[in-house]
Amino acid sequence: MEYNEIWQNFLEKIKMKVKPVLFQTWFKDTKLIKLNDSYAFVEVPLDVHKKHLKENYSELIEETFMEVTGEIFKFEYVTEEENEVEVKVAENNTAIFDSGLDSKYTFDNFISGESNKFAKAIGLAVAEKPGSMYNPLFIYGNSGLGKTHLMHAIGNYISANSNKKVLYVTSEKFVDDFLNIYRKGENSNFNAVEKFKNKYRNIDVLMIDDIQYLEIASKTQQEFFNTFNELHTKNKQIIISSDRSPDDLKKLEERLRTRFNWGLTIDILPPDFELRMAILDKKVEAQGISNIVPTEVKEYIASNCTTDIRKLEGALTRVFAYATIMNGSEITIELAVEALKDYIGKAVIAKNKIEQVIQLVANNYNITVDDIKSKKRLKKIAVPRQIAMYICRFHLKESLPKIGSEFGGKDHTTVMHAVNKIKDELKKDNNLEIEISKIINQIK
Repeated sequence: MEYNEIWQNFLEKIKMKVKPVLFQTWFKDTKLIKLNDSYAFVEVPLDVHKKHLKENYSELIEETFMEVTGEIFKFEYVTEEENEVEVKVAENNTAIFDSGLDSKYTFDNFISGESNKFAKAIGLAVAEKPGSMYNPLFIYGNSGLGKTHLMHAIGNYISANSNKKVLYVTSEKFVDDFLNIYRKGENSNFNAVEKFKNKYRNIDVLMIDDIQYLEIASKTQQEFFNTFNELHTKNKQIIISSDRSPDDLKKLEERLRTRFNWGLTIDILPPDFELRMAILDKKVEAQGISNIVPTEVKEYIASNCTTDIRKLEGALTRVFAYATIMNGSEITIELAVEALKDYIGKAVIAKNKIEQVIQLVANNYNITVDDIKSKKRLKKIAVPRQIAMYICRFHLKESLPKIGSEFGGKDHTTVMHAVNKIKDELKKDNNLEIEISKIINQIK
């Protein structure tokens, strides 16, 4: 359709949605002058129309225009005098704007479990209604737990389902852009300030990753405070991530920490065993090699890389690389242990409830923890050891290699034998089932 025809259809619809006096005042004398991939440029009679339409009718205009065109557009308003200049400037700004988003991070490939499902749910709620709830959204947790993935997923969802302008940056980038103002000469300083403000304040969603690095930039904290206030006042969505909670960012100004707590603060916890396995399953599935990576290899990796998703994925990559170097050797538990012996180390084995189970079983059968972890084969020690291994496998759902490691360095086949033996005994001995239930009930 021609611009005039499109706009006439638009005005007919608007006329039915607003009072006659409002239509006559704000819409009747407007006209569509240009469309590009993202923007609709509308000529208005006076400057006051530009301000009023933006502040009071943005959503109505965008929704109604989408009804006519079937597409989402952002709107720029110009007076007749500004027409040529403003259209050119707006088009240039659209062409050079970089959201900073990485399209590969979405909600679809954000694998969730008990440790992060709340964070994902909140992230999706914010993405569906940015600026209207949980503002600011403050996400914190240790490195490698998926904070950045979640931020990009939120931003990509908003960009795909609205015409809102989203900007993702790291705090280092924010600091660098701010310091760039002072690197300019005196003559260009004003332009640098305007460029900075246009980038960080003329947007709908601002996402700042790793805000903790702002602690070392005291001057920049003032500018971020001003940017935060202006965006928040306009109900623009702010999303922040950190490796610590707002209250633990002691070197940030108190007024900033206070504002971070205005909305919702959520933490992402280290992934539990099931989530770690799900992540590994997804990774091998994506590479089409599920059939060549045994479950016990994934369990070994998941049991030893417990606090960092990047390290978890890195371990799997290392096993692939090692198998390739070894002339395409079959991936086995032995190969995985060899490949990761320097990568994992003893220090990364996570604290878990295995030690508690061992202690409870030892107490129940009047033996010591050292007895259970020893190589002694006396029946009064071997049976409790097997029971402890069974509980760790089926109640705690720990992997065979992890259990073996915690039981004094036993081989995973030894653990498997012990578990199967207790399974067989349970079919014949109801008292054993009661005994094991009592121990399980003591686990805290």
